[in-house]
Amino acid sequence: MLDFIKIDFIDILDIFLVGLLIYQAYKLIKGTAALNIFTGIIVFYFIWLVVKALHMDLLSAILGQVIGVGVLALIILFQQEIRRFLLRLGTRYMDSRQQLRLINAFLGKKKRGMSLEVLDEITLACRRMAETKTGALIVLSHSSSLEFVAETGDRLEAIVSRRLIENVFFKNAPLHDGAMIISDEKIIAARCTLPITENPHIPAHLGMRHRAALGLSEQSDAAVIVVSEQRGEISYVRNGEIKVMKSINELRLAIEDSYK
Repeated sequence: MLDFIKIDFIDILDIFLVGLLIYQAYKLIKGTAALNIFTGIIVFYFIWLVVKALHMDLLSAILGQVIGVGVLALIILFQQEIRRFLLRLGTRYMDSRQQLRLINAFLGKKKRGMSLEVLDEITLACRRMAETKTGALIVLSHSSSLEFVAETGDRLEAIVSRRLIENVFFKNAPLHDGAMIISDEKIIAARCTLPITENPHIPAHLGMRHRAALGLSEQSDAAVIVVSEQRGEISYVRNGEIKVMKSINELRLAIEDSYK
């Protein structure tokens, strides 16, 4: 009875890839205002299919014209999400020095971690700032290039030191307002401006530091440490997720795991 339906391997692969593409698009816009727009576009498209199947020629022609310029409309509406997707795609295969990870793996080069000395300096500084309720925003670079962020602040190119970190974020210090960028075990810059997340579902008690940390973690693979000025809490932000650290040891393990 269903002899007219012919499904081969290419058809199954096609369906799988389309499903995977839709799933990745959903993950990218989940929790943002763009999800409602995306849902509206899907509903609009199915309405057009129904109208076309019912041979309502006039309405089908009008809706078809709208669908025809849909690609341009999608680029305009989802420019931030498209940029974020391309950043993640590029980060997956390229490191900050523009070397292919596949070549590095073939040559046996391992991903660089963070030395114990630098890790100690960062975590001890965070513990001290949490105890004194000193607000801080520390970005730990991974593979993504953060040059576009470093350019917004003041260059330091300094050795990582707990005293320097505490002095930078000391209240009313010239460089305390903004983020510190740590890359290749050096403090690259301070007083940097981070992109703010557009996620509307962030808890109200989280301030601009947390929103900025989320924004950068959504656009790169960097990890961000946030020390709350109001509560003295330490949060670890990566891949668009915030996790409050219960202890310095937990923060240390989170940083170590991110470099594995």
